[in-house]
Amino acid sequence: MKKVKIKSGILRHINNNTVFKEGGRQMYENKVGFLDGALATVKKNQMQDTIGQIQKSGRLILKGGHVVDPKNKVDKQTDILIADGIVCQFADDIAAETGDRVIDCEGLTVMPGLVDMHLHLGDLFEVSTNPIFCAAEDGVTLGLSPGAGNTFMAPSLLGAEVDHGVPINLGVYLGAANVLGTQMSVDELIRMFKGEIDADTLSAKMTRNGITNTTAALTVGIKDHMGHFIMSDENIDKIYEITSKANLIYMSHTQDPEHAERLVSLAKGRPLHLAHATAAGCGTHMGAAEGMKRVLDLVNGDNISAEFVTTMLRAGRGSREGLQLPKESQKLAYDALESGKVKILISDGQNQGTMKGFGDTRDNIPAIIELSQSGVLSLSDAVATMTCNPAALIGNRTANNWWTDKIGHLGVGALANVTVVDMDDKLATYTIVNGEIVSFENRAVRRNCGAGGWISKFGMVRKTGVGELVMFSYQK
Repeated sequence: MKKVKIKSGILRHINNNTVFKEGGRQMYENKVGFLDGALATVKKNQMQDTIGQIQKSGRLILKGGHVVDPKNKVDKQTDILIADGIVCQFADDIAAETGDRVIDCEGLTVMPGLVDMHLHLGDLFEVSTNPIFCAAEDGVTLGLSPGAGNTFMAPSLLGAEVDHGVPINLGVYLGAANVLGTQMSVDELIRMFKGEIDADTLSAKMTRNGITNTTAALTVGIKDHMGHFIMSDENIDKIYEITSKANLIYMSHTQDPEHAERLVSLAKGRPLHLAHATAAGCGTHMGAAEGMKRVLDLVNGDNISAEFVTTMLRAGRGSREGLQLPKESQKLAYDALESGKVKILISDGQNQGTMKGFGDTRDNIPAIIELSQSGVLSLSDAVATMTCNPAALIGNRTANNWWTDKIGHLGVGALANVTVVDMDDKLATYTIVNGEIVSFENRAVRRNCGAGGWISKFGMVRKTGVGELVMFSYQK
């Protein structure tokens, strides 16, 4: 029998493999046969249903990878068992059963699926599916889009895409100016985001579209798009009131440090998240190092948090077609990460079509690896910046333990969102969302494009119903 060592990229059902031992270690010899993606064939003048012939258990085993799970303090080679979209077991040698799918992860790093809490999906006013597939290819398993949230229609549009089938878990922030552009009072808006207001009030004071009104509350937060809309102190206070009482994230631009200082001065102890804080260090509004330091001085580890763009932390210090971070500003960012003042990384980008050159999801995994290699962070702490740390922040701001129980880690009971990384190539070998393989070696698996769900402050649903509704009617 020819002994074949399975390399990363080999995926077969166990009943198509011969299991043997070599040096006390379990190995697998692949037998070429029908894959589960084959629909049918013809044999002896009859159609053969190959899918029906393959016994499947619904279990997936990630075998022999180096697992880095910061929340659960795991940093070792071990196996992970996934079943029904949930992490079921950690063990050193999980025995495969008939029908199991096995991925040999030897030589690869297995980490919780990347959580990108600032990921533009298209430009500022639309939702586009192409960036969603690109994000999956880059290892993102959950993305929250602030750019698509400038209209109340955005949750409906994104919800419809989820119903049609997207590979990752998705949610949106609403634009602050848009939230205040209704006839609803602050109290009514708070009740709306809590799901406590009647449909007649929404129709009379917000929009005339029942679908839009229904989905408007299904968000994670509100974003102040400074640079596009400049709000008064009074309106900023209204957004603080809404987000703090309705348990939403309040996110604001920080490219202009003076605007960030103004926002913080109005916070009065209420939570605020400073978006893409590295942009303040690019020198567009004042001296680069001065701008970076002024924004970082606002972060207090309590109610004022911040995030950095992965692209700007790499050797190129940003995009050649957009903003770049001077060396002195980058050093300040490294110091903030090392000290724990800033604990979250984001892409800000539209994946393989960057928005204004801020960032790109292709830099997420390389930035995590390079921060570890350069000694700025340990590998575990670097992984935490895009896994358990954003999950903890979102859980805290939304007052929902679902985020910390189910997202950002690989403990038993967590959603099976996993990013398997080739550390040499700095690429996602596999992206697994809710237990389904959605990307393999930077290529989307279209067959599993419906693996993702809709994310709100309340948690996840797999179907919103938006994409299944008739949008018009006809009467004689």
